[in-house]
Amino acid sequence: MPRAFVGLGSNLGDREATILAAVAELDATDGIAVVGVSSLIDTEPVGNVDQPRFLNGVAALETSLPARELLGLLLAVEARFGRDVQGRELAQFFVGDSPNPEPALRPGERGASPGGRI
Repeated sequence: MPRAFVGLGSNLGDREATILAAVAELDATDGIAVVGVSSLIDTEPVGNVDQPRFLNGVAALETSLPARELLGLLLAVEARFGRDVQGRELAQFFVGDSPNPEPALRPGERGASPGGRI
């Protein structure tokens, strides 16, 4: 089964509880198994610095879902946890052994920050 790596982050409320609840929701989804979660690291905001600090990490998923379907699911989970997904900046989105070949899902081609990195 292909492996996908997904960026995790929260800067509002109980940040760790929010991230862990979102990971649990992903793990309970048909076609997805969470196989690992990195340590969560407290970071300063970048760009708009007038906001609370972030807690960030990465989840490793094994998934049978096509990349576009996985993306739709991730955006739906974000929306359920209060994230406004309009103008969403995507972290690097890998499925399988390489970045996704779909232009809308490749890093740097949708919502990238000014330096080309998110």
